[in-house]
Amino acid sequence: MSDKKQINQLLVASKKRSDRYRSMKKAGLSNDSIELAFKTPIPMRVFSWKGEIDTVMSPMDSIKYHKWFLHAGLMSMEPQTGYVRAYVGGINFRFFKYDHVVIARRQVGSTFKPFVYTVAMQDGQMYPCSQVPNVQYSIETNGKLWSPSNSSKYKEGQMVTLKEALANSINWISAYLIKRFSPEAVIKIARKMGIFSPLPAVPSICLGTPDISLYEMTGAMSTYANKGIFVQPLFVTRIEDKHGNVIAQFVPHQDEAMSEETAYMMIGLMKGVVESGTGSRLRGKYGLTNPIAGKTGTTQSNSDGWFMGLTPDLVTGVWVGGDDRTIRFRTTSLGQGANMALPIWALYMKKIYADSQLQLTRGDFERPEGLKEDYFNCSTFDPKNPGENATDENDKY
Repeated sequence: MSDKKQINQLLVASKKRSDRYRSMKKAGLSNDSIELAFKTPIPMRVFSWKGEIDTVMSPMDSIKYHKWFLHAGLMSMEPQTGYVRAYVGGINFRFFKYDHVVIARRQVGSTFKPFVYTVAMQDGQMYPCSQVPNVQYSIETNGKLWSPSNSSKYKEGQMVTLKEALANSINWISAYLIKRFSPEAVIKIARKMGIFSPLPAVPSICLGTPDISLYEMTGAMSTYANKGIFVQPLFVTRIEDKHGNVIAQFVPHQDEAMSEETAYMMIGLMKGVVESGTGSRLRGKYGLTNPIAGKTGTTQSNSDGWFMGLTPDLVTGVWVGGDDRTIRFRTTSLGQGANMALPIWALYMKKIYADSQLQLTRGDFERPEGLKEDYFNCSTFDPKNPGENATDENDKY
């Protein structure tokens, strides 16, 4: 289908979803009358980043105009308590009445990959420094072969560690892991971490094909920062009447999703994303030097950009995209999560660290006893005897 035809279909569908169209239909107006009304210029107020603008344009031109704006959602929570500290459901409620945190479900892309790697890290099956051939893998499903491609040529045909693979979001390694451990095992761990959206048990799940809410993803990622304990995000702690009497109190649901050791190894893998991978501009461009774990995500056709950022005290997820998934960037360099969502996370965190009243620490994630830094030092790591060449406790990842 041509781009022009896709754009026309999007505009027609948006017109039919509008309150103006529905009210005219309900009033019994003919299609010709409705079409004329949508083409007739009228006084109206429209959204702009510099404030609302009074102008004259047709309702159809208004739809086209508002489609140009990117939308965003942000949720920030304390991983230990589940308390939601920031919630931005959209860019402007008056003009865009849709919540992009709890209500919206969008394709999550590579932000789903940590669930796949978590299965591999469990019970000492694999380690961050375990090596896998970076070659194309094929998986048979329903009589057909599924063979994903990579988005870059990074070390193709060479051995790569899982630490490198997640940092550079290598699809071939995700395919290897889903082939070895199964989609069902990945779904099981995702459920333990609070993902309740539909998850099809197919190999492509390893690349993030499911539609999941930002609320679910932020809660799930907090499990890693909370030593493997999932805490359900909590918006309201109690309800009081006008006299201060407590009517109801709420405590978040908790569940042990994985061991503390597995959670810390995943933190180490996601630190690599920030240190040398797709999230490295947090260091160079934005100057954030404190310990950060993260994962970028970019979906098919460059429609959705994600970034999940983890610190010991605060986990924040950001989604950016059009209000319709058919709206997309022409190139991945523009539409990737590192370019769309990561900057929002970076600027948000810089403001938080600049506010002394918030008292957010810049410390590191607490390492479990007995788990040495050798698990992340791939120059000395021995997969047959992990921890044998353990480095000093003061060494940093």
